[in-house]
Amino acid sequence: MRFRRNKLFASTVGLVLALVCTLDAAKVNKHKPWIETTYHGIVTENDDKVLLDPPLIALDKDAPLRYAESFEVTLTEEGEICGFRIHGQNVPFEAVVLDKSTGEGVIRAKDKLDCELQKEHTFTIQAYDCGEGPDGANMKKSHKATVHIQVNDLNEYSPVFKEKSYKATVIEGKKYDSILKVEAVDADCSFQFSQICNYEIVTPDVPFTIDKDGLIKNTEKLNYGKEHMYKLTVTAYDCGKNRASEDVLVKISVKPTCKPSWQGFNKRIEYEPGTGSLALFPSMHLETCDEPITSIRATIELETNHIGKGCDRDTYSEKSLHKLCGASSGTVELLPAPSSSVNWTVGLPTDNGHDSDQVFEFNGTQAVKVPDGLVSTSLKEPFTVSVWMRHGPGANEKETILCNSDKTDMNRHHYSLYVHNCRLILLLRQDPSEAENYKPAEFHWKLDQVCDKEWHHYVVNVEFPTVTLFVDGATFEPFLVTEDYPLHSSRIETQLTIGACWQGGNAHMVQFFRGNLAGLMIRSGKLENKKVIDCLYTCKEGLDVQLPEEVASSVKVEFNPNQSTLTVEGDDIDAFDKVMQHISYLNSRQFPTPGIRHLRISTTVKCFNEESCVTMPEAEGYVMVLQPEEPKISLSGIDHFARSAAEFESPEGVTLFPELRIVSTITREVEADATDSEATEGADDDPTVQETVVSEEIMHNLDTCEVTVVGDELDAEHEGLEVDMYQLQQRGLEMSSSHIGLVITGVNTMANYEQVLHLIRYKNWHTEALFDRKFKLVCSELNRRYISNDFKVEVNVIHTANPMDHVNSAMVQPNFINPVHHASVDLSGHNLVNAHQASVVPSAATIVIVVCVSFLVFMIILGVFRIRSAHQHTMRDQENGKENEMDWDDSALTITVNPMETYEDQHSSEEEEDEEEEESEDGEEEDDITSAESESSEDDEGGEQEDQQAASRQQQLEWDDSTLTY
Repeated sequence: MRFRRNKLFASTVGLVLALVCTLDAAKVNKHKPWIETTYHGIVTENDDKVLLDPPLIALDKDAPLRYAESFEVTLTEEGEICGFRIHGQNVPFEAVVLDKSTGEGVIRAKDKLDCELQKEHTFTIQAYDCGEGPDGANMKKSHKATVHIQVNDLNEYSPVFKEKSYKATVIEGKKYDSILKVEAVDADCSFQFSQICNYEIVTPDVPFTIDKDGLIKNTEKLNYGKEHMYKLTVTAYDCGKNRASEDVLVKISVKPTCKPSWQGFNKRIEYEPGTGSLALFPSMHLETCDEPITSIRATIELETNHIGKGCDRDTYSEKSLHKLCGASSGTVELLPAPSSSVNWTVGLPTDNGHDSDQVFEFNGTQAVKVPDGLVSTSLKEPFTVSVWMRHGPGANEKETILCNSDKTDMNRHHYSLYVHNCRLILLLRQDPSEAENYKPAEFHWKLDQVCDKEWHHYVVNVEFPTVTLFVDGATFEPFLVTEDYPLHSSRIETQLTIGACWQGGNAHMVQFFRGNLAGLMIRSGKLENKKVIDCLYTCKEGLDVQLPEEVASSVKVEFNPNQSTLTVEGDDIDAFDKVMQHISYLNSRQFPTPGIRHLRISTTVKCFNEESCVTMPEAEGYVMVLQPEEPKISLSGIDHFARSAAEFESPEGVTLFPELRIVSTITREVEADATDSEATEGADDDPTVQETVVSEEIMHNLDTCEVTVVGDELDAEHEGLEVDMYQLQQRGLEMSSSHIGLVITGVNTMANYEQVLHLIRYKNWHTEALFDRKFKLVCSELNRRYISNDFKVEVNVIHTANPMDHVNSAMVQPNFINPVHHASVDLSGHNLVNAHQASVVPSAATIVIVVCVSFLVFMIILGVFRIRSAHQHTMRDQENGKENEMDWDDSALTITVNPMETYEDQHSSEEEEDEEEEESEDGEEEDDITSAESESSEDDEGGEQEDQQAASRQQQLEWDDSTLTY
């Protein structure tokens, strides 16, 4: 039994030892954990849980066992998974073990993820076990597995358009497949939420649609007349149905159907006189509708045919214009404006306007005879005939412009200028000579200008046998010259006529002219040179252009002679546009003719085939020349004075306008001074506030001043008007006189005219029956376009009479004699230099003179006596001076006293007598009587105050001739 007990113990110990050995062997960590090689995960942004495929599980072959020690069971750590390790930089994930025994784990985000920042993440992961024993010795790691994680997107962003607004331009009448494209973007990272799935036009009832790609097109043909511009509001949606945060504005402009033309210029262009050059097309450009243009030619025409004689020119008389252009003397004007000294054109119809010069109309029934002796033309000497003519197609008859024919008995034409079948013909019949040979007699020019109903300037230079014609400054040679015998010798005088030809044999006119003539001139002894001819024809208005330097070489510009037509040629559209933008209108006249000047632009273009590929319509507009501020010519000076009869009869005569002044002003409206705050306060609210009208003095020329007598015509045997001819010639002026006055003509300054008018004198050699003479002066500018006021002057004649010659006359004039009592006499009323009203003494009232002279002498002696008594020493010197002053010849003394005057009492104070004495002495020193100091005081009454009586003393010697019967 003991053996059995020992044997049993031995078996048990062996079993325990075997078990212990087995357990020791089981604690050894032999295997590495195992995981999958690749994982794919999905995580939603703003979430941390990652869904992995396959799940994260680590396996270990070291199976976990329980063993007993002292019969206690202990769980070993070998075979358990203690964790996972992630490898990579800045990996926003972590791996967590959920169950060590099973090796199950998860991957989760450390923070919220943003798909828009990073859509995918890739990193490696590795599992490790718990090792051996409690201290985890001999820990084993698995291989590294790759993990791919995709971040799922949330639709957190709305679509945004790339542009703030969109613009497009379409042409009316067309349907487009696509007008423009709008585009929006979405910031979401996923395809679903970042894609724009739909666009929509929010604006209702518009003829446009938009597709899912953002392409806009019209649903119907657009009409520019209906709408110039459409404004659309467009929005967008992403595939997550999010709408755009802000809608976008789309502007679609509708253009008229593209037509090649000039665009960008105003039809009406206003020109203010005196402003110089004005650009006509500052913003013009040529629209070619994208045609391949190779050359451009444009013609700009300024139509001025209705202005004056074809354009705006100075409207002085033709004779004055010849002088201004440098023509020498000898020019005779055959169609002058009617005046007091020129009257043979009075019966001719003229244009009814002062804006242009004198134009005469001939309707086929009128003609005028030129006075004899006005023209002395010999065909043996050179001469020139010039004329402005407007003539249309006429009948097959001769129409005479100028004709010199026999005055009586015969019908021979010595020379004439006439029109026949649109030909201009000059007839020159030579005077009798020894050689009776054929000589050139008719010169024919066939001209379109003769019958085009437009104004043209014709100049015929004749230096026989050579004849040269200038039309508008261009030279024309005769296409036909016929010959004839010289005229037979005759003593018959000739008659020069205009508008027809005089038939002396039967005494009537033939070959009447139908049309308009102006400025008909004939000049003997010298031919007109080309410079003068060009000056006479040149317009004061026209087109101008200043070529920019950068385009001067690529564009060609040409003008016609009067600069009314401008031609531009080039091949570069941009350079061509710049030239057109620099074309301007210029009018150099101080007072241009107001009105419309039409503009026309004709354009032709060529393409690569050298043919006209685009039809350019004519562009039309007009320049409106505004009304110039008209000058007001004012004549002023002494208009009433008296002179002694001796002065009228003297060789010098009496100066009519000694203190004449000529002033010209314009009136214009200006805005009130804005700096005056008090004056302008409330002006904007007051509708009655108007612009201020101011007058400004200006300087300009005059061309005529006419002095005419008012009343009876001048009697050449007894009276006349004279002027210093040398002074006239020095200033380039001319004078003509007649029985009604004189006329000074010529273009010159107002100052020169003023000086010449100061020299006009009136003479009268028989003044016995003359008491006054009245004259009127009128000056004008631009052939009476601007006329001054009528300045009238009245000159009175003071007659010197002998008192003893008319004693009997006192008996028939008793009503003029009144008792006169006065302390002193004032002679200042006899100052004739500054007179404004004449005192006329009729011979019938000589008794008045006797009484006045006697009373005057008495008053002077009485005054001198009183002064000597009061101031003996002082008056001694004054008496010496007075004796010199009073030493005059009584035979020539002219003293006029108004006996109707009421004098103040003889017993005036001594101081008043002294004052009156001094006034008397002053009057004795004067030679004439002024009208200002001789106004009537007949209405003064004796009861007036002393100061009023003193003020009227200078008028006491007046004569009131208003009731006097001669």
